[in-house]
Amino acid sequence: MMSGTRTPAPGDGARVTRGMVAARIALVAIGVVGLAFGARTLLETQRTDQVVGVAVFLLLAILVHDAILSPVVFVTGLLLRKAGRRLPPGSLVIVQAGVVVMAVMTLVVVPEIRARAIGNDNPTILIADYAPRLALMWVATAVATAVVAALYARTRRQKDRPSVSQH
Repeated sequence: MMSGTRTPAPGDGARVTRGMVAARIALVAIGVVGLAFGARTLLETQRTDQVVGVAVFLLLAILVHDAILSPVVFVTGLLLRKAGRRLPPGSLVIVQAGVVVMAVMTLVVVPEIRARAIGNDNPTILIADYAPRLALMWVATAVATAVVAALYARTRRQKDRPSVSQH
C-alpha cells in the first residue's frame, strides 16, 4: 500500500473542519479565476489558428497522459507488486517514480525527435541528436532507480532483522 494523504470520505471517522472546507473553496476559486484570466488573455492576444493549436496540444496532452502514461505506470505498478512480495513497499514506490520520470521525459523529448526528423529552416534550433540522448537518459534513470531501490531494500532488511546483541 502506498503512503500518502487522502480526502476523508463522509462517515469515515475523519473530521472535515470548516477551515478545510474554506481552504478548498478558496483554492478552487483561485484556480477558476486563473483559468478564466488565462483563457481571456489567450483569446485576446493570439490568432485563431494559435488558439486552435493550443487547444489541440492540450487535448493531445490529456490523451497521451490517459492513454499511454497512466496505463504504463499502472501496469508497471501491478507487475512490481507481484514481484514485490520480496521487496519492501518503499522500493516499489522508488521504481514507480523512476518509471514516471522516464515516461515524462519521453513525452517531452519525442516531439523534438519528430521535429528534427521532419527538418526545419532554422539551423540554430533542434541542434542535438535527441534519440540517443533519450536512450542514455533511460539507461541512467533505470540504473539510478535500481541502485536507490536496492539500497533502500537492503537498509530496510537490516532494520527488520532482530538484534543479536548480548544483553
